[in-house]
Amino acid sequence: MDDELEPVKAFFPATAMPDADWWNALWPDPQAVVRALGVESGMRVLDLCCGDGHFTAALAAVVGPLGRVWGADLDDDLLDAARLRIEKSGAAGWVDWRVMDACDLKDIAEAPLDAVFLANTFHGVPDKGGLARAVREVLGADGAFIIVNWHKKEREETPVLGQPRGPRGELRMTPEQTVGVVLPQGFTLHGVVDVGPYHYGAVFTKLRGL
Repeated sequence: MDDELEPVKAFFPATAMPDADWWNALWPDPQAVVRALGVESGMRVLDLCCGDGHFTAALAAVVGPLGRVWGADLDDDLLDAARLRIEKSGAAGWVDWRVMDACDLKDIAEAPLDAVFLANTFHGVPDKGGLARAVREVLGADGAFIIVNWHKKEREETPVLGQPRGPRGELRMTPEQTVGVVLPQGFTLHGVVDVGPYHYGAVFTKLRGL
């Protein structure tokens, strides 16, 4: 998600679903991204704040029919677009949908999950620690919290299709800032890798015994 467009239903400040043309140009191979961040066949994954399903479809393709994917968002229109995308992909048989608050995940009755995936949204979450704790509660043993974030640069430094893109520079977080928020909420750091030209992926593992 991004802050260039006014969201239909604002929940997290400075986040909204961007135009599909430049979003597809920025993320031409989302399956490669989710694989690089540890998603595998057979996993049970929640795509939190899934938007129009760009990464939901990639997650569904990677986990396959032996796995399960849940797409969650507050915006009914975006979820409708995501459903259509999944139906066209042929993966509807192992994808479910939830209209829900990202900080209140107790209604995910299918927990424990293998992973929770959150792309381009963490910078706009008011209570980042609270969100991380909510994610921890629905993860199984060794479950992963996967965060994809814009690198901390000015918008003019992250152009796509000739235009500045992404959230304002002061809203972006360095990998170190993201790690500093998530670790105290009951996680260890598995790793941080660059994904795409302007993003990093931080993968956290739930601490055992929590």
